[in-house]
Amino acid sequence: MANAFSKQETALFDRVLEGFADAMVMSHNVTINNSKDVDGQIVERSQGGAVWRPMPYIATVYNGVDQTANFKDYTQLMVPTTIGYQKSVPIQFTATDARDRDYQFNNISKAAVQGLGSSVNQAVLSVAATEGSLFVKRTAGATGYDDVAQADAVMNEIGVPMSERVLALNTRDYNAMAGNLAARQTFDGEASKAYHDAYIGRGIAGFDVFKMDNGLRLAAAVPGAGVTVNGANQRYVPKATSTAASGEISLVDNRTQVLTITVGAGGALKAGDKFTIANVNSVHIITKADTGQLKTFTIKAILTGNGTAGTNTVQISPPIIAADSSPTPAESQYKNVTATPAAGAALTFLNTATAGVNPFWRKDSIELIPSTPGQNPGGIDFLRATTDQGLTIQMTRQAAINDLTGKYRWDCWFGVANLNPEMNGIAMFGQP
Repeated sequence: MANAFSKQETALFDRVLEGFADAMVMSHNVTINNSKDVDGQIVERSQGGAVWRPMPYIATVYNGVDQTANFKDYTQLMVPTTIGYQKSVPIQFTATDARDRDYQFNNISKAAVQGLGSSVNQAVLSVAATEGSLFVKRTAGATGYDDVAQADAVMNEIGVPMSERVLALNTRDYNAMAGNLAARQTFDGEASKAYHDAYIGRGIAGFDVFKMDNGLRLAAAVPGAGVTVNGANQRYVPKATSTAASGEISLVDNRTQVLTITVGAGGALKAGDKFTIANVNSVHIITKADTGQLKTFTIKAILTGNGTAGTNTVQISPPIIAADSSPTPAESQYKNVTATPAAGAALTFLNTATAGVNPFWRKDSIELIPSTPGQNPGGIDFLRATTDQGLTIQMTRQAAINDLTGKYRWDCWFGVANLNPEMNGIAMFGQP
């Protein structure tokens, strides 16, 4: 646990750790994976530092008594994740600082742990905002219940379970909603709280609603003269593994696919842009019934063409799984759209004005994976403690006799995985 730390240092570490735990608002609203199959040793020994996490099965339902023809294998899809966040706050104390060491150490420690806590929250929000495929477009500013209800409708119609849903609003949109609530004279208790504390509350239209203190924003898409699908039959067939020519079997990440498109003059697409495709509707994940609503997609990366005029290949999420041409069992199980897009089908971009983004998700669709920095073999002094969520904070100390400086660092390592981008996304306001 500790090497030669004073009682004052140990007590201070315990106090600032409490502050870190209190700041973990967003990490309390995702799934925490503390299982042994993702511990530090396993991750370090895995190929590329990635561990594979299972996506939930989706069952296919048939009619009738005789099911002879319907006994088929189920395909278990997996998602790779890494301990990709290694956050650190390094501080150096000079001999001059040491004259008021307790005061300086106390305040810098609090700032360090506050920064680490914000990093964890930011990572969770960024994963939902940049990788989620759901999109709620509101033409006006945030007003209240109806805005949240749209996110509820988007999730309900595709079959996302109705529990453990979270919406994180940027400060301006949150306060606008609180202002709307405060004006309601017949809703005394929550209206009063909204007026005095800019507080919305929890359990709004099926969501627990929180205020973000960061500035996540998405710039407007620039489709130029228009964007169309370049080539027919661009569908995706889910599969658990792939086999190389050498015979090596590898797991497959099924959250994205490559789509070839044509960008018109003046176009400038980018990662993060949200769009629909003409005549490609979403379906309910269980019943496979047409929702009557166009499926929303996210550009994850521009692979060729730079997003400018001409032919481009882009990585999109989710993949287009239509199961409309001799489908495999996996296509039938994971079908998410009514049809494969036709050649020349128009893409309509949804983020039409630069604005703040408001991530929403179901709790089990995003996973936080705590990790721990390895103990330095040189025997550097360190203090380490773990929160009730499994996140570890480590404080390390080293002194230099040559100039009487002391170095401290605070570290927190973790990973965040988006297990199902079709269960999370963003809402944006002021989108004409």
